[in-house]
Amino acid sequence: MAGVLDGVTIIEMAGIGPGPFAGMMLADHGARVIRVERVGAPDMGARDVLTRNREVIQLDMKSAEGVAKVRELCKAADGIFEGFRPGVMERMGLGPEVLLADNPKLVFGRMTGWGQFGTLAQAAGHDINYISVSGNLHAYGRPDGKPTPPTNAIGDFAGGGMMLAFGMVAALLNVQKGGKGQVVDVAMTDGAAIIHAMQWGFRGLGMWEDTRGVNMLDTAAHFYDTYECADGKWISLGSIEPQFYALMREKLGLTEDKAFDAQQDKSQWPVLKEKLTAIFKTQPRQHWCDLMEGTDVCFGPILSMADALEHPHNVERGTFIKLNGVDQPAPAPRFTGTPAAAPVARKG
Repeated sequence: MAGVLDGVTIIEMAGIGPGPFAGMMLADHGARVIRVERVGAPDMGARDVLTRNREVIQLDMKSAEGVAKVRELCKAADGIFEGFRPGVMERMGLGPEVLLADNPKLVFGRMTGWGQFGTLAQAAGHDINYISVSGNLHAYGRPDGKPTPPTNAIGDFAGGGMMLAFGMVAALLNVQKGGKGQVVDVAMTDGAAIIHAMQWGFRGLGMWEDTRGVNMLDTAAHFYDTYECADGKWISLGSIEPQFYALMREKLGLTEDKAFDAQQDKSQWPVLKEKLTAIFKTQPRQHWCDLMEGTDVCFGPILSMADALEHPHNVERGTFIKLNGVDQPAPAPRFTGTPAAAPVARKG
């Protein structure tokens, strides 16, 4: 099987991080993605997970020949995407006005941290800055600690690369339905903001405090947090619903402890958390896994990357694969009728 995007051709103007991630998502599912790199660009070969499944060409983008080659590629392509600051593609002679005139059905994806317009549009930045301005980073961390970014997953990859892949596919679908080509303006600030849509909804309902670490889903609740075990390893607990919470109490021998009746009483959360902290420290992690993993407690061991490769569930589903000796995530999501082909590592 060639994948659900078989027959789609995308030109990728080479960048780092979220751009290659979007290209990987599209290529994993069958799109022909031609990655245009500058002459002499470093090549990490098979170690570069984000550039798997690509055709790669190197061009001198300061030359008329290089620019002409990209224009020729785009005339026959369904889409192109880039992650430069606003105006860079225009200065190269490859702006949307030019490329859409050449190919009116072309989808032109543009991904930046701040977007194509706005006060900060021309400023440099990274994931940590985009999720700061979007209101996300303020919520990440403990109440007695400083805001802690969850690596660069939220701005770069969820708010950027994933949104770009979605935007490209949505615009391509519109073209197939008879629409015209268009620009897809992906700002990581916008993407990070919409990823927090549920929290904004809770805030509007008066169910979310704009203070770090005091809400049910940001580690304030005793039934939604992480706990250290006797061997120094950690587990996660997410027993929100009453029936799951009741099962947690049963598994931990807390059914008769009336203090735990006050599940939703926020004033009791610190005391109940202390009790659970003490309980989980009495046994190694495997004990708690044997007791609760796979049940409706909503429980999971907190695994390192190395441990995640060996977890039975991940092994059974083939969540991770190895290409040329490099461990990496398998293509996702899965399609039953047009499954993704086995990825091909970049050569080099």
